[in-house]
Order: sequence, then structure tokens, then C-alpha cells
Amino acid sequence: MGSDALDALKQRAVHEAGRIAEALVFASSEPVAEKLIGSKLPEGTSVRDVMTRLAESYASRGINLVRIGDAWAFRTAADLGFLIRQDETEVKKLSRAGLEVLATIAYHQPVTRAEIEDVRGVATSKGTLDVLLETGWVRMRGRRRSPGRPVTYGTTMAFLDHFGLEDLRDLPGMDELKGAGLLSGKVPSNFQPPLLPSGDELTEDEDPITQMDLEELGLLTPMGEAED
Repeated sequence: MGSDALDALKQRAVHEAGRIAEALVFASSEPVAEKLIGSKLPEGTSVRDVMTRLAESYASRGINLVRIGDAWAFRTAADLGFLIRQDETEVKKLSRAGLEVLATIAYHQPVTRAEIEDVRGVATSKGTLDVLLETGWVRMRGRRRSPGRPVTYGTTMAFLDHFGLEDLRDLPGMDELKGAGLLSGKVPSNFQPPLLPSGDELTEDEDPITQMDLEELGLLTPMGEAED
């Protein structure tokens, strides 16, 4: 087989892989994990290369293909978002305390309630955390391997999706957060958030939350059924 014919076959395979990936993401209402996309593509195909190429083809269109963590989704182009938001039901705004707690969790995860209070310098009500959990932007990650085994909190893929972030390391800097009113003036001027990992795996000092933990936290009944 000549080199031209071989190149043509390779291009055809790349094109077909792009079509498969495009169909998978288009058909899903939620971001599609790269691992799932890869399982549907021919063996040996570079998922990231396929998705990057596909994203480039959508870059100038009204709908963009965006990476959210280790997943991909179609989203309205950023400069056209105002057209969609005009027809959306307005979501109840978070309180100032809610915004501060969300920012603290985002920049310090995994973080416990006590650690959130240390950063903010004020008590954090359970109601504030409950609201953030209900939004789907915050989740219980695990339990810290320390006395009392406090619950650790972190953000979710829905958080990245809502704020248009590919990765936690794309979070805005401290000056931008203060300018947006997401952090109070009580934060020391020399404070810098820690470098965050790209994944959401448990750290060495965290244990996974078990069914027994959920029952203890009141999130499951003793029979193992989730509370409403």
C-alpha cells in the first residue's frame, strides 16, 4: 500500500473517531468522561488529540466543545451566553457568607468546616453548607484522619461547568476574587491559596465516606435508604 493510500486511511480513521466522539457528547445531557469516550474509539486512539481537534473545529461556532475536568461537553459560546440567560429562570443568589464559603472550599479543598472557619475568621452555619450542597457545586469528599474524623468538602464537576472552568487550577487569582466581592477584606494581604491538584482523588489523610458514615451524618436511614 502506497504512502498516499496509508495517509488517506489514517485521515479517515481520525475523521471517524471525531464523529463518534461528537455523537457521544452531543447525545449526553451531562459532560462525558474521556475514559468513556476512549472506550468507544478504536484501540490506540488518542482521546485527547481527537477531542482537541474536534474542539478546534467548533471554536468559531455558536456552540463550543469545552473540557470540564476530565470530561467534555457542548456549551453555548461565551460571547452569546447573554442571549440564553435572558430566557433562563433566575437562580437565587447565594448570600455573602455562601459566596465566601464556596470560595474557601474551592481554594482550600479538601477542607473541613473548622478549617473554613479558620480561614474566614467567623463561624460557618450548617445552613450555609447545606445550601451549597443543594446547588450541586459542593460535595462531601471524605473524612479527615484526625480526632473526630471531620467531613472534608470539595467542589464538583457541576461547579467547574457552571463557572466555565476546565480545571481547578483555572480558578481566578486573589485580586480577582476580592474585586468580585467573593472574599472579605479580613483576608491577610500576603495570603495566597495553595496549589490545587487537577484531579479529585482522596488525599493521604482522607478516608472515603462509607454507608455507616452516611447513617451517622443523617444522610441515610439505618436501612440504607437516602434521606430526602
